Amino acid sequence: MTPDEHVIQLAVDRGLLSGGEAEEARAALGGQSVSGHTMATAIALLAAAGKPGARRMAGMLANECSMPLASLEGIRVSPETLRLVPREFAVRHDVLPLAHDAQRLRVAVADPFATDGVDGLCYLTGLEIVATVAPIDELRAAVTLLYGRAAAGTSPSDGATAATASAGTDATEVGDTTESEAPVIALVQSIIEQAVRRQASDIHFEPLGKHFRIRYRVDGLLCDGASPPLRLQAAMISRLKIMANLSIAEKRLPQDGRIQVVVAGRSLDLRVASLPTVHGESIVVRLLDKSGLKPAFGDLGLSPGMQRQIERLIRMPDGMLLVTGPTGSGKTTTLYSCLHHLNQSDRKIITVEDPVEYQLAGVNQVPVRPDIGMTFAAALRAMLRQAPNIVMVGEIRDRETAETAINASLTGHMVFSTLHTNDAAGALTRLIDMGVKPFLVATSLRAVLAQRLVRRNCPACSRPCEAGPAELRLVGLTPEAAAGATFRKGDGCIECNGTGYRGRVGIFELLVLDDEVRSLIHGRAPATVLRQRLRAGGLRALREDGLRLVSAGLTTIEEVVSITVDDAG
Repeated sequence: MTPDEHVIQLAVDRGLLSGGEAEEARAALGGQSVSGHTMATAIALLAAAGKPGARRMAGMLANECSMPLASLEGIRVSPETLRLVPREFAVRHDVLPLAHDAQRLRVAVADPFATDGVDGLCYLTGLEIVATVAPIDELRAAVTLLYGRAAAGTSPSDGATAATASAGTDATEVGDTTESEAPVIALVQSIIEQAVRRQASDIHFEPLGKHFRIRYRVDGLLCDGASPPLRLQAAMISRLKIMANLSIAEKRLPQDGRIQVVVAGRSLDLRVASLPTVHGESIVVRLLDKSGLKPAFGDLGLSPGMQRQIERLIRMPDGMLLVTGPTGSGKTTTLYSCLHHLNQSDRKIITVEDPVEYQLAGVNQVPVRPDIGMTFAAALRAMLRQAPNIVMVGEIRDRETAETAINASLTGHMVFSTLHTNDAAGALTRLIDMGVKPFLVATSLRAVLAQRLVRRNCPACSRPCEAGPAELRLVGLTPEAAAGATFRKGDGCIECNGTGYRGRVGIFELLVLDDEVRSLIHGRAPATVLRQRLRAGGLRALREDGLRLVSAGLTTIEEVVSITVDDAG
């Protein structure tokens, strides 16, 4: 006897269903149990036939599962709650969200024995699910009414169901999928929607043997999402690879792909990278929000004085400006801000990038393709024959690229590029270590901008606070120097996921070369000597620039110290 048949027989034994109603329910089952939803189907048929046993059956199910029985007549649900559950998911699993707070989501379900829906909601929302039972006819009518009403304004399902992949997956394909494929498709789309809702920069799908972990990178830090069942690991990875046009048969080699999607009306580029591990393929999806790019200097966090200096430097007719920092420190955004500032009809701008992250109107952007010989250096040489005024090289990785970029800066082009170094002074010695002649570095380089990103205090929950003596000593501030500062700290709220921070802002260190620094470069002075000279000449280190934001109440001492731990200067 299947679990569903057992429930029907239990209802007959207790007098909740007549013999005829039981036969109709068994007929609805078709002699088999289908994915846990057959009980809800049987109840729906009873209700459609006008059988009074339908609500009695729902009450019996609620009693057996120690769950309350909900009445959905005249129910009202807030749009915010509806947005947590995509309409497609609600229809497929016969579930309706009722209310939510920071920790819990209360829902109505038709079949408490079908746990896939509740488990999926726990995973999708990251909230504790509190379930009640409702007759399926009432539940389906409420789903149709509430989601239909929401669609007249902003559809709560826009976030997930509008995630349309340009690599061959569209809305019609989702509708044509088989019953076994559809939940995985909805699950992957909902993960993307959750990442957008959290303002995550990337999603990590990590097979760990005993469980399949999902993590989101929010404001530079990884935070756990709800782990899906291990049995869905292979299906979810295959779904992502199909969306990114990767080979699902190749599981031994890394692969890279892209997905074009629209989530809640926002156009996103998803960069997908797979990596074989001992427990299966690990996939990282990076989210690039085209509509969210704001390449204006005012959005970067530069001090007014430093912004004026950079605006003067980038308007020079030739030379090179380097932006340095680790991966994820906002270097590309800073360079795009420079290009956006200079992008006028009388200038020709060409970029070479790996890959092209954002498309800028009026700018010629060239993607690197090493597999066919289109390297940074090869692309840069070809670009110079296009007679550009301004050139951006996504990253200087080797001597050939460095020398080609420097030669371009010496022949009447303004060149922007990035380099991975810890500070501004380190960029000078790094180029020489690559094999570039010191006199070329000294002659071509105009300035180096080092940067990091620190988390902003959450505007919703931050409040004034006092900095203790230990914190002040940590950053070299005296109580007198801190007297005019406005220290703030976030308590943690639903807006910031309890972290106290929301969003990030840059801190910067600007090195402008003068004759004395060029002389030190000619003499191959080590980075420590260069830094001592620069500090004596008034260079403001990253930590000092961070304290400017601390004093303004935009971030905390702890955040600045953690990001600039090696840059105390």
